[in-house]
Amino acid sequence: MSGLIGKKIGMTSIFDANGKNIPCTIVEVGPCVVTQVKTVEKDGYAAVQLGYGEKKERLTNKALLGHFKNANTTPKKKLVEFKNVNATVGDAITIDLFAEGDSISISGTSKGKGFQGVVKRHNFAGVGGQTHGQHNRGRAPGSLGACSTPSRVFKGMRMAGRMGGDKVKVDNLVVLKVLKERNILVLSGSVPGAKGSYVIIEK
Repeated sequence: MSGLIGKKIGMTSIFDANGKNIPCTIVEVGPCVVTQVKTVEKDGYAAVQLGYGEKKERLTNKALLGHFKNANTTPKKKLVEFKNVNATVGDAITIDLFAEGDSISISGTSKGKGFQGVVKRHNFAGVGGQTHGQHNRGRAPGSLGACSTPSRVFKGMRMAGRMGGDKVKVDNLVVLKVLKERNILVLSGSVPGAKGSYVIIEK
């Protein structure tokens, strides 16, 4: 198994053997159920679909209810496909996949920041001081450089706009602790997303 689905619980810190304070993130991982096995002959590629999190039947459409019924499991909130996996429909994949000291990668959706200016979004310094009539230009983007030639704004120009809400992947996080009885992983460093958001953990 190459990975599992989890949920970000929050952040804390622990002390190592030398007394160093290490910031870490707590993630609830699995158990995940194999809801579908895709093959090259039938689907054009090989993958295993995992489901995580309980969902009420009344909030699940009939197509998905039939899909979960074929896997002999209850409706799940989150479905993710993993490649290079050997499993059968109905199998339960648990946190036993990970061990202390493992190096993993985590993917998640970063926090949305809304519409932001260039200082926050692109780390601009602003126009400069507040003298010589520049009373309201401290956080302005400045000139775009688009005059009669080329008479337009180039695509990709760093300007104000929507920030956050992107898919982010963080590599080489170390598993500090594995709490099997509670399906909890304690990871070094930060994990993208807000508390309660879903993340994908890969070895």
